[in-house]
Amino acid sequence: MTKGNYVDHDLPEISQVSAQVEKLVALGVPELAGHTTESFSNLASELLSSQGLIAIHPKLVKPSVLAQLMQREGKPGFVVSDLNDLEEFHPIDEVEIPDQPLYVIYDVQRGDDMSNWSPVEALPEILSRGRRPLTVSEGISWFLQQPEALDKNRCFMTIASRKRKTKGQDSRTPAIWISGGTGRDGKTRRGAPKVGWCWAGNRHTWLGFASTSG
Repeated sequence: MTKGNYVDHDLPEISQVSAQVEKLVALGVPELAGHTTESFSNLASELLSSQGLIAIHPKLVKPSVLAQLMQREGKPGFVVSDLNDLEEFHPIDEVEIPDQPLYVIYDVQRGDDMSNWSPVEALPEILSRGRRPLTVSEGISWFLQQPEALDKNRCFMTIASRKRKTKGQDSRTPAIWISGGTGRDGKTRRGAPKVGWCWAGNRHTWLGFASTSG
């Protein structure tokens, strides 16, 4: 493994916050959150001068519900069947997210240069760069605005979300990638965006580590 600075991936810039709000409204996020279009827009009114990515707090819309709004090649997103406890995954101790329904994060990157690292190896390196990993809700929020963030063999993990156990953490770490249509996913889901998981100690050549500068 070679350590170094993050390598920017070839993605267009994320649109202005006002355009992001419009997209979330078009996707039906206000209804999922129990808001009208007006009240939802009011939640984002103080963020309009920002230049980052709107993240949806899991208290506003559960990540398992939000994932269904993802779409790729006309196929809706889904959460794998053996991650039905996704709502029990919360930010790790090293990560603090704003306690507000919508907030902005900056300089989101996929972390392609850390492909073939394990989550255990990647976390201290990300923190040492003055960055922090994304939570699974932030990762889904990113995809909703920029579906190009998922590409063949260029997907990402969201290791800021972990499930706590009586002693330590669950060994699963959430990730967002493209379904191959195999196994329990089913052939009809081939090419669809999915929220899955990987073991914390395993490496995958096609998964980077999504992060933000804060």
